[in-house]
Amino acid sequence: MQSYIGPEQVLKKREQYFYPCTSHFYRNPPQLVKGEMQYLYGHDGKRYTDFFAGVSVVASGHCNPEIAERTAEQLRTLQHTCTIYLTQPNVDLAERLADVLPGNLRRTFFVNSGSEANEGALLLARMHTGRRGFLALEQGLHGRTYLTMSVTGLQMWRTDPQLAQDTDVTFIPRPYERGLSADEAARRSLAALEAALADKGDTIAAMIAEPIQGNAGIIAPADWYFAEVKRLLEQHGVLLIADEIQTGFGRTGRMFAMDRYGVTPDILTMAKALGSGIPVAGFATTDEIAASLNRPSASTFGGNPVSSVTALAVLDYIEAHRLPERAERLGELLRGGLTRLAARFPQNVSEVRGAGLMLGAELCAEEPERGAQLVDDVLEGMLDRGYIIGKNGVNRNVLAFQPPLVIAEDDVRGMLDALEAVLAELA
Repeated sequence: MQSYIGPEQVLKKREQYFYPCTSHFYRNPPQLVKGEMQYLYGHDGKRYTDFFAGVSVVASGHCNPEIAERTAEQLRTLQHTCTIYLTQPNVDLAERLADVLPGNLRRTFFVNSGSEANEGALLLARMHTGRRGFLALEQGLHGRTYLTMSVTGLQMWRTDPQLAQDTDVTFIPRPYERGLSADEAARRSLAALEAALADKGDTIAAMIAEPIQGNAGIIAPADWYFAEVKRLLEQHGVLLIADEIQTGFGRTGRMFAMDRYGVTPDILTMAKALGSGIPVAGFATTDEIAASLNRPSASTFGGNPVSSVTALAVLDYIEAHRLPERAERLGELLRGGLTRLAARFPQNVSEVRGAGLMLGAELCAEEPERGAQLVDDVLEGMLDRGYIIGKNGVNRNVLAFQPPLVIAEDDVRGMLDALEAVLAELA
């Protein structure tokens, strides 16, 4: 077995050389050293079935050989130039994306991360409309650059204390509140949106929203919500930016989550699963809106040959293996199992929500502090049994299930059995 420094030494080096803002899961975390499709391996050889996928990143699997080989070949051939030089991979990728993006979204500006994609989308909206303001949903998460942090409503990710002075962003209630039905919560959100547009619609460039809020607890609105949002925005000439960083490329059972709602946004942002572990991201829009981004601009690494070839391989794999359909089918199996556990442990499992293989189980919703501690205990118990799952939510009391879309039915059933045993021990 290869020699590794081990978790204790990794933690020691992190403490010495990382910023104090960098945290980690688990009381005794393993040192992860290898990945194979839906599996991760620790330094001691223990295998873990991954149900978090690096927060929806490796949707096509860890070190997927069909993708990795094409990445490696490009790395050996031409690693980097920039968009100021002509290469084929990025134009092939842009053309391929035009075929899978919703509606008439056909132009893509390539960048490196979800934060940068959202930042670019917000800039594009300002340039196209000539307006400065933005609308965003409470508890949304859109990035860690200045503009994206400004439109982030989730307090734990609003790092800069000066953001409170930013008057360019108006937050409206998200279409979810415990105790309200999905329709009631959607109507409440739309009433607030309508009031904000009536008050300052002529100053608003765009509204940015996650089709399903990820870090805020896997929050999916009523099916008709975004169609009404789009209708109201269009009345005031306000653009809709769909943040598909977590939800894109099959995660929710459709290529993009907005497809579930039958809505084509004006701008769509993407990252994470597009590279399945290789940094690649972008924001896409129509010919008309793209024409407004006409002053010199570039992303040094955006659309480089390696990331572009990787993304093309990812799209080939998604299509060949029908990953959206797979996510829909296995998501139903996972949701059914989680719902049964909620019925067995009603004192601890309050709600199951989401779509496809983007599901959340909220624990102890009426006692979120106890729920957060229980989530941590569940994560520890599942790690011991060889399963890695995530956590999120406004109060960090939501178990997050966002596995690689290559997960097998037996993996889902095995994880559910392990989760049932852990919940029984903690009951």
